[in-house]
Amino acid sequence: MNCDEFVELVTVFLDGAMDEPTELRFLTHLTRCDDCESCLDQFKQTIAILGELPARSLPAPSLPGETRDRLRGAFRALRRG
Repeated sequence: MNCDEFVELVTVFLDGAMDEPTELRFLTHLTRCDDCESCLDQFKQTIAILGELPARSLPAPSLPGETRDRLRGAFRALRRG
């Protein structure tokens, strides 16, 4: 496993949703890579901090109607190719 694969799988690992062979590769890489160990620690810290915030302190996401419509149009155009 390389670092890019590791980063893509961090949330799967933290959710406990990783299959056994992938988890073994993930943990093996973790023991050999200080950068990925730091990355995993940062994810855990972020989750811990966000878990402590009351829900009402987070602003509700909102987009102006025109922006939302433009984004939807752009995504539709991408799907059409």
